Amino acid sequence: MQIQVNSDNHIQNSSRLEDWVGSTVQSTLEHYEEDLTRVEVHLKDENGDKPGTHDKRCQMEARPKGHQPISVTHTAASLDQAVEGAATKLNHALEHLFGKLRAPRRTANTEIPAVEALDVGHADDLLEEEFLAKERALDS
Repeated sequence: MQIQVNSDNHIQNSSRLEDWVGSTVQSTLEHYEEDLTRVEVHLKDENGDKPGTHDKRCQMEARPKGHQPISVTHTAASLDQAVEGAATKLNHALEHLFGKLRAPRRTANTEIPAVEALDVGHADDLLEEEFLAKERALDS
């Protein structure tokens, strides 16, 4: 997984900052490393040189293999909080995406059996029994 760090003019981009952001993203998303091609991190100071609360913004965009990118944003008072908050949000978004993809499909709270697991002959027997039971009910 490749991690790219970008920042605006008001945030001094340095190798130390890139290393810290990279290690934060890497440690938070390590269990998705095989599923992601790249994570882009965009850091911005919303107010520039002016002071303000919650003016540090971190946007992270993950590129899952074979799927559309997922983007999250977190705004906080400090850059540390913004990066950690965005990493947590991205982790939750990826859990949701991959959880949906890996979970068995369900209908009306019952699991749909895999195609290989269906015994077509047995299924036909059950349908025939159900049909005959309905026929008997109508005849009575």
